[in-house]
Amino acid sequence: MKLFADVLVVLDFVKEEGGSLANRQQAFGILSYFKSYEFVFYLYMMYEILRLTGTLSKQLQRKDLDILEAISMVRGTMQALKALRNTGFASILPKVSSFCLTHNIDILDMEDLYVGARNRKTTKTNRFHFEVEIFNTVVDMQLIEYQDGFSETTTQLLEYMGALSPCDSFAQFDKSKLLKLGELYKYEFDDSDMIDLEGQLDIFYNSCIKDERFTSLKGISELSRLMVSTGKHQSYPLVYKLLKLTLILPVATASVERCFSKMKLLKTDLRNKIGDDFLNDVLLCYVETEALVKVVNEKDVAVKVYFGNQYSEKALPDYNKEMEIELN
Repeated sequence: MKLFADVLVVLDFVKEEGGSLANRQQAFGILSYFKSYEFVFYLYMMYEILRLTGTLSKQLQRKDLDILEAISMVRGTMQALKALRNTGFASILPKVSSFCLTHNIDILDMEDLYVGARNRKTTKTNRFHFEVEIFNTVVDMQLIEYQDGFSETTTQLLEYMGALSPCDSFAQFDKSKLLKLGELYKYEFDDSDMIDLEGQLDIFYNSCIKDERFTSLKGISELSRLMVSTGKHQSYPLVYKLLKLTLILPVATASVERCFSKMKLLKTDLRNKIGDDFLNDVLLCYVETEALVKVVNEKDVAVKVYFGNQYSEKALPDYNKEMEIELN
């Protein structure tokens, strides 16, 4: 928005002085679109949406973010998006009109009929098109995406996990939530185990809040290590099992999400016939890049020795079996 005038100057220059006809035509098309009311409306609409979702995205990438705080932020963002859907369109219109006046762009009357592609008039008004077909649809898409990624079940699961947090002397401890968490793992906790788990949780909580070693913990990972070092993992095996499941769940979920994200980048339209074995090998290298960088290639080490640490990538193809024999 701040560089809009400068962008128009550059596009106008390319339109007149472009190095090729294709560049001049492309600049002419982009310039015409940028000077339309439709583009300015999209600009402000996406600004309002990304202003909300961008904040959440940055916070979720923090390694020190508390689980319960993350849940609160997700719910807050969804509520903000719902509020934007209800009142956002009316608040955007004045900003769009002001921007258009500043940059000499024609302003549309919301009650006029919408003119679509090739200047064809339609039977719907500009207000219906921009508010219902564009604004509401885009915001609904964002809400659906958040609801799919952070469903009520997932949110409840994270809340149950947070109830085991030892921060502030187990201030978040809630036996009922932890029992519900155990019920979700039916293969790990049968009916008999659930009865024992309830008793172990009571004793575990009352013993830990009076133990100075457990009063200054900052997370469930520290709790698990201290339980092992103090032998409490043997005294409360079901609590420790629940703790291990709580530790594994975020890592397993994040790993799956990472794999799917990487797979979208690897298996493109040009590579849609990759076999399962080859795709698995490529994904392994692509997902675990940091680990593979640390792997030392014996041949590379040999080449370094042979060329006196002054070899180049062009010299690598010259490395052959004779060199290996000579080095040995």
